[in-house]
Amino acid sequence: MATLGSTFLTLADWAKRMAPSGGIDEIIEVLASSNPILQDAAVMEGNLVTGHRSTQRTTLPTGSWRMLNQGVASTKSTTEQVDDTCGMLEGLSQIDVDLAILNGNEAAFRASEDDAFIAGLSAQAATAIIYGNTKLNPEQMHGFDPRFKTLGTYVLNGGGAGGTNTSVWIITWGPKTCHLIFPKGSQAGLKSEDLGKQLVPDSTLLADSSATLNRYLAYVTRFQWKLGLAVRDYRYIARVCNVDVALLTGDASSGADLLDKMIDAFYVRPSADLGNMAKTFVYCNKTVAKFLHKQAMNKSNVNLSLDNIEGKMVTNFLGAPVHVCDAIHSIEATIGS
Repeated sequence: MATLGSTFLTLADWAKRMAPSGGIDEIIEVLASSNPILQDAAVMEGNLVTGHRSTQRTTLPTGSWRMLNQGVASTKSTTEQVDDTCGMLEGLSQIDVDLAILNGNEAAFRASEDDAFIAGLSAQAATAIIYGNTKLNPEQMHGFDPRFKTLGTYVLNGGGAGGTNTSVWIITWGPKTCHLIFPKGSQAGLKSEDLGKQLVPDSTLLADSSATLNRYLAYVTRFQWKLGLAVRDYRYIARVCNVDVALLTGDASSGADLLDKMIDAFYVRPSADLGNMAKTFVYCNKTVAKFLHKQAMNKSNVNLSLDNIEGKMVTNFLGAPVHVCDAIHSIEATIGS
């Protein structure tokens, strides 16, 4: 049975390094089952209280061919620094104490509601990882989409031109490629804080601003997640965009030839073989995943395989696990050059 070993820390790894804090391990498990991208990603503590500053190499030095008694010019590389900031995602759960009592097991009832918050916030986090744009929403994190928004070497055209486009992402997670970040001195991942019983206002004021302020006793739980994305080497991220889901066919007779485009995207990276393919993942939504399987079945296919990894059946593309990411939608605007 294959295993998913890796050399970088994930959210689950960070949770194991923390002191017990009210169900943090359970939170990580719920996150992983809801959005695989949150389980896959490398996570590092930022070097700034607001995020992370990366030094990125922009050019490489060159050498000189020389003859005897001939000098050699001095050269150097160039770098630039990029700051990536973290967004702060929060939620408050308020459960009427008497409602919790009616259900017979207050702790279990609160836990079921907490799981719903965790699933909802994790979906928001996954969406922000893909589409977050600090230029449009400065309170959020900056995701992949606005960084890879123009056709070019690492943004390949799937041929669609309508309003039902989606993308396939090939992402190599790692400390030197790209990773999630949390602010210096803070906690990785989604944090829950049990605030106990509190008097909270009811919803009457929402319907009538002149109404009397009424309160009830509720169990209150606070959720907070400080999260950002650092792209240190953009060359290890490739996007197949403009994939019109309305045109996809099982035999690739029309619409995008998914396998062909993904092969192109796979090999635009500087190194196709990084020695540990557990770091590289393919992300697509369910619609693309379905047609990807159909197109693979209609070809003499050696690029797509189904493997048993840690007891689970996982689809692999050239050794990289294919994970369904529901955050990737099918209403992307057409991307041009």
